[in-house]
Amino acid sequence: MSTDRRIVLFDLYGVIARYQRPGALAKMAARCNAPADVFAEAYWACRQPYDAGRWSASEYWTAVLRWLSRTADTDTVEELRRTDIDSWSRVDRRMVGYARSLRDVAEVALLSNMPSDHADAFRAAHPWLRDLDHVAFSGKINAAKPDPAAFCHCVVAMRAAPADFLFVDDRDENVRAAQAIGMNGHVFTGLDELAATVDTWLPAGGRTS
Repeated sequence: MSTDRRIVLFDLYGVIARYQRPGALAKMAARCNAPADVFAEAYWACRQPYDAGRWSASEYWTAVLRWLSRTADTDTVEELRRTDIDSWSRVDRRMVGYARSLRDVAEVALLSNMPSDHADAFRAAHPWLRDLDHVAFSGKINAAKPDPAAFCHCVVAMRAAPADFLFVDDRDENVRAAQAIGMNGHVFTGLDELAATVDTWLPAGGRTS
């Protein structure tokens, strides 16, 4: 059931923000004196509970370092944490502008898989987030995509119906998860394709072009 609202719900990385900074994993691997491929395996294998708010930054990095048979001293953990946060800090300014412009014709929200400490740093560095109608980071809501709970959080928080949302993500599995709870979905491949989809989805009087 729809309340006849139009809410464009954006993923962050791969849509509005850029992927991890090139060379960041190799830099962190070197700090740990570990092969880059082994470090990357540990980095991603331990990530889900950190993204979902079940582990703190200290718990996450301790797990990564133990995987690598390295000592999790405070200085190493903090250096890795700061390097990691910086590696995910870049945005696509054109996409930021487009998302903000949509607020003239629709509500605009964000749902991103991001640890709690990353979210705090990202908010501080990107004041444009305050222009959005709702912002949800997985580490703050204790649910990470494609968990249905992440999408349901946005539905409840915005007092909307699933059908009111157009969810935009670059990963097909996340779009399918959103559609499974009743949201509309779009797999992001570029701004032009997204703008055409949004224009079609909006009521005729509220289109952006």
